[in-house]
Amino acid sequence: MSNKRDYYDVLGVSKSSDEKEIKKAYRKIALKYHPDRNPDDKEAEEKFKEAAEAYEILSDPDKRSRYDQFGHQGVSGAAGGGGGFGGMNMDDIFDQFGDIFGGAFGGGSRGGFGGGRGQRVARGSDLRIKIKLTLKEVATGVKKKIKVNKLVNAEGVTYNTCSTCKGQGRVIRVTQTMLGAMQTQSTCQTCRGTGKIISKRPSGVDAQGLKRQEETVEINIPAGVEDGMQLKVGGKGNAGPFDGVPGDLLVVIEEEKNDTLQRDGSNLHFEAYVSFVDAALGNSMEVPLVEGRAKIKIEPGTQSGKMLRLKGKGLPSVHGYGTGDLFVHINVWTPKKLSSDEKDILEKLGESDNFKPKPGKKEQGFFSKMKDFFAG
Repeated sequence: MSNKRDYYDVLGVSKSSDEKEIKKAYRKIALKYHPDRNPDDKEAEEKFKEAAEAYEILSDPDKRSRYDQFGHQGVSGAAGGGGGFGGMNMDDIFDQFGDIFGGAFGGGSRGGFGGGRGQRVARGSDLRIKIKLTLKEVATGVKKKIKVNKLVNAEGVTYNTCSTCKGQGRVIRVTQTMLGAMQTQSTCQTCRGTGKIISKRPSGVDAQGLKRQEETVEINIPAGVEDGMQLKVGGKGNAGPFDGVPGDLLVVIEEEKNDTLQRDGSNLHFEAYVSFVDAALGNSMEVPLVEGRAKIKIEPGTQSGKMLRLKGKGLPSVHGYGTGDLFVHINVWTPKKLSSDEKDILEKLGESDNFKPKPGKKEQGFFSKMKDFFAG
């Protein structure tokens, strides 16, 4: 189970908060724990990163939807999946969310933090793939090796420092106003903030120093994932332009239909059919599990519709909340065709008072149960 705090609690907002409320709450916390206001304060720095992680998820409608549905596991790796804001340093956070701070702290520039670097590290785009899993793979978790066609940094590419921004990635302009000199800073349009331009590239390499190549990626899929859930493998997407950082590989889970077991969250359901004789006299039978089989006892006088529960024979929770159960639904099978001898036997049995339906409260039909429910 994740030890992370709930993202809504981190920002102090409710699940019904809109985008403006979330942004306002994040800015307030980020300014409070800003490293410039709390120099050499590790606790403040961690709170600053925690708030940035929460904001990254809740400010993105798709990530927020997955978080609301699946919790931290649903956005695993999307921000701080491995802790420390997904491996991002403070410069990365300011590059991504610097506009939140407006004019505070020099427009979001870190000043002395990280050497005062102004250039922006270009990030590669994410890749999205689907992986089909059997019920057994869902139950146990699995490692999958897949081939991904992606953009990679090509060999033989050389770079020069951008002459416009002198490698800073930003252009500073000073304007004289009636209030004095006003200094503004913007991203360099020549190098797009990277601080460098390509001076040489081999044949087949694009203008950003990238080429397409097939790569084998190993993906660890945890037990209990659900159909439609999205996992993220950090750094396995397309390479970043100009020798930047790679994007991520987004893995969408597609669960194959099982012919015998039906899934309901972490619980499983099985429809068992027994003969009239076995239902009346009692017997035992085997039912399928995700792996292997289990023997169950059919008590004498079992009625159709009875449900048996095999505790712990379902699927593990992807959130670490234990294991579900297997529910066996008993259906008494009525023969569709009878021989003459079988008809004679059943007609004689039908004359017995013991074979005439005498349902008690436990054997009530659905509508009777609903009537009693609302009446009570």
